[in-house]
Amino acid sequence: MKFFKSFKAGIDKISVENLKGKVDAIKETVPSKEKEEKAKDKDKKEEIPEGHIKCPSCENIIEKKALGHYKICPKCAKLFRMNAKERIRTVVDKDSFEEFDVNMESKNPLNFPDYSEKVKSLQEKTSLKDAVKTGKCTIGGRPCVIAVMDSGFMMGSLGSVVGEKITRAFEYATRNKMPIIVFTCSGGARMQEGIVSLMQMAKVSAACAKHSDAGLLYVTVLTDPTTGGVTASYAMLGDIILAEPKTLIGFAGRRVIEGTIKQKLPDEFQTAEFLLEHGFVDAIIERENLSYVLSDILKLHNVKKVGEN
Repeated sequence: MKFFKSFKAGIDKISVENLKGKVDAIKETVPSKEKEEKAKDKDKKEEIPEGHIKCPSCENIIEKKALGHYKICPKCAKLFRMNAKERIRTVVDKDSFEEFDVNMESKNPLNFPDYSEKVKSLQEKTSLKDAVKTGKCTIGGRPCVIAVMDSGFMMGSLGSVVGEKITRAFEYATRNKMPIIVFTCSGGARMQEGIVSLMQMAKVSAACAKHSDAGLLYVTVLTDPTTGGVTASYAMLGDIILAEPKTLIGFAGRRVIEGTIKQKLPDEFQTAEFLLEHGFVDAIIERENLSYVLSDILKLHNVKKVGEN
């Protein structure tokens, strides 16, 4: 009897108003037909015609061909990311690029699930074997070694192949007494390769040190984004460090840093402009001027043109 009395008392406490309030609250969590229709209308408005692209900065929809040779938004001058082939085409002298280690591929050293399949899929999609192209070329007629990272292949992550190819590029430059230019673009170390990936930072940095000890020129060009282990190692070891405008450059993410130091960071933190102001970058160069600036740097460092005494 006591149980039923307490049960009835509990029921009596539930007022109609309370029940109505709870029902209304539940209704708020269920998408109404009107909301669903608005969402559908928004999706329709966001449909981008074939051959067009939406600029993430000014949000204008523009023709892809309007981006031009350098992939720059004609409305707001936003720099779109370039793949390795596009970068090489805009920087080096025509038909001068000779690629190194063309067929080098990752072997999935940790047997990470689905990693081999993902690499194969990206190889077909990007026509790259991995996230960097290396080789020798001329810029303004002056010979150099070049390495160009590609964000389209696993966000330019630093894996065993990327580390080995860049290391070999440094070693070639050292043996042949040539300058080297590295275009960095990376989300950091490749987690699917674990410690093997992390060791690439030390390996590339060691090859960079030998190149430096030989008295040879190393130029880095930081492009968006340059983060994680790449920033922590060879990206910041250049004799001259250049960057493109508005490039994201950093090691740990903003939220991690703010959570650690318990302070709000400036809005412009981890941008090329912020790093230039604080002495981490030597110059910010507009994309269309990069080839000329690199040619001038090579000339200033007494790199002779091919055939020049």
